[in-house]
Amino acid sequence: IRDRATPIAIMVGMGRAAQLNILIRNSDALQSASHLSHLVVDKTGTLTQGRPTVTQIRPVAGVGVKEVIRLAASIEAGSAHPLAAAILQAAQRQQVVSAPLTSFEAIEGRGVCGRVEGKTVHLGSRQLMQEQQVALSESLLQLAASEAGKAATPVWLAVDGRLKGLLILKDPIRRDSYRAVSMLQQRGISLVMCTGDSQATATAVARELGIAAVHSEVLPADKLAVVKALQQQGHRVGMVGDGINDAPALAQADTGFAVGSGTDVAIQNADITLAGDSLINVSHAIAISSATLRNINQNLFGAFIYNVIGIPMAAGALFTLTGWLLPPMFASAAMALSSVTVVTNANRLRFFNPTNEENPVSIRLNVTGMTCAHCVNNVKKALEAVPGVAQAEVTLEPGEALVTGAADATALVEAVTTAGYSAELAG
Repeated sequence: IRDRATPIAIMVGMGRAAQLNILIRNSDALQSASHLSHLVVDKTGTLTQGRPTVTQIRPVAGVGVKEVIRLAASIEAGSAHPLAAAILQAAQRQQVVSAPLTSFEAIEGRGVCGRVEGKTVHLGSRQLMQEQQVALSESLLQLAASEAGKAATPVWLAVDGRLKGLLILKDPIRRDSYRAVSMLQQRGISLVMCTGDSQATATAVARELGIAAVHSEVLPADKLAVVKALQQQGHRVGMVGDGINDAPALAQADTGFAVGSGTDVAIQNADITLAGDSLINVSHAIAISSATLRNINQNLFGAFIYNVIGIPMAAGALFTLTGWLLPPMFASAAMALSSVTVVTNANRLRFFNPTNEENPVSIRLNVTGMTCAHCVNNVKKALEAVPGVAQAEVTLEPGEALVTGAADATALVEAVTTAGYSAELAG
């Protein structure tokens, strides 16, 4: 029975996933995704846009802003990291020409170093500066802590062991990350964020998205340890990654998800490949997995019930009591009808829509600037015009809005701002 009930549903389920740009490597991955209890995700490029920009450049006394960006761009010329691209773009905007790089070394999880104009340049985290025994300015430390608390990334620059300046970079949270996190949490999945960023930066992003478990200042190899630790606690763990360093964790996870823009190594070690970078696709993959397993169970029941009823009747078990005896012709027809039932039910997966399973999400905003009922009505109209909003309830006192639906929190804040008021997510 299972030989007929299972493969058809799996084949149709994988085909439907492919139509939604979700490529599932094998049937085991399709079935395991629905059993996940935890999902380990990186921050950069998954929860955030992966396109950071330099927002501030703060040199120490006696050093110019252009000198800081020139040295930073010179050392980052040898790196392919997203932060390096942001620094190089900042140098281009300021029309700064970088100096030749004579040596280069990437220091895993902490930054880079190299030789520029005969000097040793270090660029990276506070941890890297401490390792090099670089004395840091108290005022810049306060600035770095303040900006990290706002989800920015401080990057320190030192030349020959002396501090030259601080760069502040910010990678905005993806607009769909709020919705994706809510969707996954509604499915009972606990998210675990792993990032090489500082604890303050990681905590700020996690707090804004509602993620409770955070591992900050994590080296690439430590992601594997995080996955193993969760598995040893008895959890079924999924991993979302895009880089070469994510490959071991993707291979170790019960289900590995590689984003389509990731490296070939990550994709080869993952069980499921997603088009694009959005976590929403992970939720959709899990929804398809759950729907396929439900369909398999329905097929098994459908095929089994025919046999439970038909075999005893064909064997004459009911003949002495009722005089019923199933003729061979009808038994053959019942078996054929069983196969038709299984195939028909499995083909219902072709029309499965993951978004139909999403439960409405409630988002509360603190709104300022409203002074009358007319303002309340303006805010209500602005919020209800945002795609995905089912209902918006706005109160003048104490200045709150409760939005129900599947909209992005950032889009809601922008809608209120565009209407002429101010809004922020309620804590």
